[in-house]
Amino acid sequence: MHELSLCRSVESIIRKAVPDRRVTVIRLDVGEWRQVIPETMITCWGWVSEDAPLLAGSELAITVVPAVLRCRDCGAETRQRLPVFRCEACGSVRCDLISGEEFLVRSVDVAERPSGPPLSASDPAEEDPVGAPSEEAG
Repeated sequence: MHELSLCRSVESIIRKAVPDRRVTVIRLDVGEWRQVIPETMITCWGWVSEDAPLLAGSELAITVVPAVLRCRDCGAETRQRLPVFRCEACGSVRCDLISGEEFLVRSVDVAERPSGPPLSASDPAEEDPVGAPSEEAG
């Protein structure tokens, strides 16, 4: 089940991209020929994200990208449902795969930042601001 290792890779990408925000939705483009089962990937995402506070409860939205070949001989672009490199228009095997192997984090939705009160004078972050004159200099 390589979906679990793929989910761990997605987790690593998301943690680096948005380290301090709660994630709500991750959109993936996954090529047909990646041999990923979307339902298994979603189940694995639940396992990977459940212990990560900023990822827990997030949704994995997967778009399956169809496999398409472009024929070098006739130029036709045809959708391939089986992993067979043969042009459906002319029968040539001189084809290039132009889509269907993707694995891409397309976008990430994050929760809005909570609005809180501004820092107060009793906040330790403001007790000794950089550049403020100290009492000892006095």
